[in-house]
Amino acid sequence: MLSYKHQAISTYLNQLASRNPVPGGGSAAALVGALGVALISMVANYSLGKGKSPKAEAEIKSLLQQSEKLRERLLKLVDLDAEAYLKVVRARQAPPKIKQAALKKAREVPLETCRLCYRAIQLAPDLVKNGNPHLLSDVKVAVEMLSAAFSSAMFNVEANK
Repeated sequence: MLSYKHQAISTYLNQLASRNPVPGGGSAAALVGALGVALISMVANYSLGKGKSPKAEAEIKSLLQQSEKLRERLLKLVDLDAEAYLKVVRARQAPPKIKQAALKKAREVPLETCRLCYRAIQLAPDLVKNGNPHLLSDVKVAVEMLSAAFSSAMFNVEANK
């Protein structure tokens, strides 16, 4: 399996569009989440050093550190979801115990995507309050992407029951 984390986005999209079991919806959800949180980081970066109070500046720095950790983990989940789903595909004809273990892992990855997207959305109000006002549309896009990633990942949690 390709590691999508270090591939060009065009390579990932070609794989996603192909007739292969992975990447699929869970992996795509994690990527959309990573894109959304990258926008949060972008707005935070543009907001630093803009004459805000020292307290606001410290909050933005903290927010940026949090968003970068979330983005890094979501990007890892792009691959981890594909790996987990491949195990489900391979376990389809396996004994029930093995199949259930594969399905459990395939639920855990998108569930983590949901948790991380939720945490990232919680960063948005501080950016609206203290961030660069010219980039509010980017914060809104980030929240929409994170919401979509959350919902999409939850579909995969439900599908792997």
